[in-house]
Amino acid sequence: MLTSLALIFLVGYALAAIFQKIKLPRIVGMLIAGILLGPHVLNLLQAPILSISAELRQMALIVILIKAGLSLNLKDLKKVGRPAIMMAFVPATFELLAFVIFAPIILGVNRIEAAVMGAVLAAVSPAVVVPRMVMLMEEKYGTKKSIPQMILAGASCDDIYVIVLFSSFVAMAQGGQADWIDFLNIPISIVLGVALGAVVGYVLSLFFETAYTRHHYIRNTMKVIIILAISFALMAIETALKPFVSVSGLLAVVSMACVLKIKSPATVSTRLSEKFGKLWLAAEVILFVLVGAAIDIRYTLNAGLAAVLMIFVALVIRSIGVSLCLVKTSLNLKERLFCIIAYLPKATVQAAIGSVPLAMGLPCGQIVLSVAVLAILITAPLGALGIDQTYPRLLEKEV
Repeated sequence: MLTSLALIFLVGYALAAIFQKIKLPRIVGMLIAGILLGPHVLNLLQAPILSISAELRQMALIVILIKAGLSLNLKDLKKVGRPAIMMAFVPATFELLAFVIFAPIILGVNRIEAAVMGAVLAAVSPAVVVPRMVMLMEEKYGTKKSIPQMILAGASCDDIYVIVLFSSFVAMAQGGQADWIDFLNIPISIVLGVALGAVVGYVLSLFFETAYTRHHYIRNTMKVIIILAISFALMAIETALKPFVSVSGLLAVVSMACVLKIKSPATVSTRLSEKFGKLWLAAEVILFVLVGAAIDIRYTLNAGLAAVLMIFVALVIRSIGVSLCLVKTSLNLKERLFCIIAYLPKATVQAAIGSVPLAMGLPCGQIVLSVAVLAILITAPLGALGIDQTYPRLLEKEV
């Protein structure tokens, strides 16, 4: 496992640096490093590291979500309440409908199989979007109109919506029926996740404050370890409660960090944010190299031009959904275009569930995985490059 970790860091950072040098996003180099090192090309990563790949990716995502929560200003988020809520489900719904309508024509699948494919492809990647929105908030681009906050909130929620839809459509594809309770779980999961995180964040802030008043000073490094441990526990709570009630662990993590920021002195929350920013330097390469390792490049050869056409048709219709969310907002055309670009990338969810239909023996499994792999390879670099290259021109920098 140590050899695998060494390869992940060394090759991941090397290719990231090369891509940064040629003015391309670092994430592209990391994804390619993962593809090369993974079991489907050079097969240099050992089985133990691959067996815990999902957990390591989740840990890395938790790090950036904590930093996002510590950077998020709830007052700013209130300014864009309606669009942020709509961004959590409208673009994904439009993309899903695009697959249901056009995939039977373009790819020759039936409607239920098209719905399964759409549910896999419809989620935006928080792993690509969230760190970039955090960076924009720190650099004050678009913050006057709370654009990064809106995109961050929407991207954090839309995965829940899409995964619930995926579970329902897979059940239908297997000959079962979709349960309306599954759809009811979407708002329940969001509300309970936010509430749980808020309570935990408040208790944690009281603990830090009490320790300080009693002259038991807790170093910021120790606070980082405590916050990480509690974040992992929140994810474990989501898994434990899954048979009884849906709770979003990722939203609980963001909510906890938001409350910590509100209840802590500004200097403390700033230092914690900086420390999680440093942790992200290591977490980022683990996340994207392992996402790349999960990609079986052979499936792209089976996808063909029809799959590429379907992906771009779905992205166009998804963009219409994003535009609809921004109706009656103060955003100008440039800012709306940026929101559309920011909602393009796919990676995390597609890598996680793209192979599930194939593993379950569904007839559409091969084509779903092929399109999912191709979507990652096209949209992750496209979205990352689009965000990185356009934000200085499309967004206003707050003075």
